[in-house]
Amino acid sequence: MAPSASIPDEVKQVIIIRADLDMGKGKTVAQGAHASVLSYMEAERINNLVAKEWVESGQKKIVLKLPDEESIRKLYEAFKFKKVPCALVNDAGLTQLPPGTITALGIGPWKSDEIDIFTSKLKLF
Repeated sequence: MAPSASIPDEVKQVIIIRADLDMGKGKTVAQGAHASVLSYMEAERINNLVAKEWVESGQKKIVLKLPDEESIRKLYEAFKFKKVPCALVNDAGLTQLPPGTITALGIGPWKSDEIDIFTSKLKLF
């Protein structure tokens, strides 16, 4: 199932979780939360008006998945090139994963149409 089409000028955040890691549910949620907060901080640094609009409009988030680290790294690089705020999450390695494991990617909050360029075909987590 693909995410729904964007509303023009809508602001949203997308969280990408790696599907190949054997993370427990709590770990997965925590990694997604890290991605959300880190990416929000980046968006606020780049354009605090967009970040504020997202907060005031209900903080729409969509959680998607990618199959592996390489896919997440490529997507991260694509968004960095387009100057869309994003953040990779590297696990500290204190529980289920080795230190430095990339677990998630936060994108935005940013304009939906700019996020959807690279994420519209991804599957929901």
